[in-house]
Amino acid sequence: MRTIPAQTVIDKVAEMCISANRELPEDVMASFRKGQEEEENPAAKEVFRQLIENAEMSKDTGLPLCQDCGLAVFFVEMGEEARVEGMGIRQAINEGMVKGYQEGYLRKSSCDPFTRKNTGDNGPAIIHFDLVPGDKIKIWMMAKGGGSENMSRVMMFPPAAGWKGLREFIINRVAEAGPNPCPPILVGVGIGGNFELAAINSKKALLRELDDKHADPEVAKLEEEVLAAINKLNVGPMGLGGKNTCLAVKIAVAPCHLASLPLAVNIQCHSARHKEVVL
Repeated sequence: MRTIPAQTVIDKVAEMCISANRELPEDVMASFRKGQEEEENPAAKEVFRQLIENAEMSKDTGLPLCQDCGLAVFFVEMGEEARVEGMGIRQAINEGMVKGYQEGYLRKSSCDPFTRKNTGDNGPAIIHFDLVPGDKIKIWMMAKGGGSENMSRVMMFPPAAGWKGLREFIINRVAEAGPNPCPPILVGVGIGGNFELAAINSKKALLRELDDKHADPEVAKLEEEVLAAINKLNVGPMGLGGKNTCLAVKIAVAPCHLASLPLAVNIQCHSARHKEVVL
């Protein structure tokens, strides 16, 4: 059994929260540069220029990429032969998140759903655990803003809907969302499983790199098909029209009950903030 001090988890999680909110992944930056080259609409070109400038300024100054620093979402692969010493891993991750949002001067957005009173520390962290073989702990952190999250949906389709019905819903969801999720967006799709698994998989799919092709060639084709259809909508960057409404579509598939066909669409804004660490 390998022991990891709780303070190590706290410090690493705090670092992840701060860096995720200040530095966009290079694959996202590359997609901005590509989008700026591709766009013919002057307004769309200008949006990409501003997104690139904003990201560079954030990295240089240490100011957040966006005023909405999001709810902190964690996906954790916990090795069966690893343990956290000093406190439970859930508590350690939450304390690390609170530390990061405090020390990084990141906006705290978590509030009571009824009174709307702010919790004051962005807690509690939203954490999804998977138990895996080995003695390591792998943690992914995602800062998920409210604007894009509000545009996300879960639907329980009848099996007869098939891929045609799912495809139509995904594209219509993006069209209806319009400029609200701050495009160019990323679209995570969970197909199969059940109600909650589809939603979790749709969000987890957003952790894949933008140029990552699905291991299943058939699913990879579906991702390309939906991406092309979405980009024909002409919503464009920030809703001003253009070729780049969406930067990537990522699909996760799981077996489902024979009587249902679950679908979850999780939309991510252009500020696709996430980090990972292995302890």
